[in-house]
Amino acid sequence: MNAPHLRPAVRAIIIDEHEQILLCRWNLNGLTVWGTPGGGIDEGESHAEALRRELLEEVGFALVSEPPHVWHQVIVAPFHAGPEFDGVINDFYLVRAAKFEPRGTLSDAELANENLLERRWWPLAEIAEYSGDAVFAPRNLAFLVEMLLRDEMPELPINVEL
Repeated sequence: MNAPHLRPAVRAIIIDEHEQILLCRWNLNGLTVWGTPGGGIDEGESHAEALRRELLEEVGFALVSEPPHVWHQVIVAPFHAGPEFDGVINDFYLVRAAKFEPRGTLSDAELANENLLERRWWPLAEIAEYSGDAVFAPRNLAFLVEMLLRDEMPELPINVEL
């Protein structure tokens, strides 16, 4: 049996001064997912370069320093990474920022073409109490972010589930 062909990706956990997190609403094969901004690493790009590019494109945030790598996630599911991959490896970085209006360099049409439909700031309590049809990624996002805010940074990235 062949090992799965997984797409490497980077994601930013952007938290403002009010401890709200910036999330993007994605449409993944009919499933509505609220997740952190980010995406695939292009050929020859480092994680830092990919994160800078993705944040500018999706939310218009100019990353000036390399943030701490806090979570690592492996998902084997084709719909997460496109038809040529069996899944994705997400590496998450913690970014503290003053609240800003998310507006990326890509147009709304270009973002929609990448299945990104909306961006908004979420209070953690609202995520924890959410009862709508969408899911959060990772599913225990509020709990994981609360751990980051109350505890010290992990020495090594924590493996997180879907």
